[in-house]
Amino acid sequence: MLTYAVISFAAAALGGLVLASYVLRGHFAPWGLSLAHAGLGALGLVFVAYAILEGASGHVPIALAILVVAALGGFYLAWQHKQKKIAPSGIVMIHAGAAVVGFLLLSNAVFGLL
Repeated sequence: MLTYAVISFAAAALGGLVLASYVLRGHFAPWGLSLAHAGLGALGLVFVAYAILEGASGHVPIALAILVVAALGGFYLAWQHKQKKIAPSGIVMIHAGAAVVGFLLLSNAVFGLL
């Protein structure tokens, strides 16, 4: 289950890089890509939560908590978009930073890379 989560988050991260490139240049990101990014992130969260319910431990619960914080930042960014406002670049960076930290913790728990 955790391997599927890592794959889902990796795909979401690729979309996130594209989205961030729009926002950091002061443009609105494509809404469809935003939805795909959010859907992949949500799917990853479900996979991690399920793995925890099945007994995953170690850094996995910490990774989930950090990824939930990233998701909350993503909700804020989507809300800004729906309000026809370009999201603040600082929030974009915090969202991305939290996602990267959560992803690295999860990847380390799954593959022992760090």
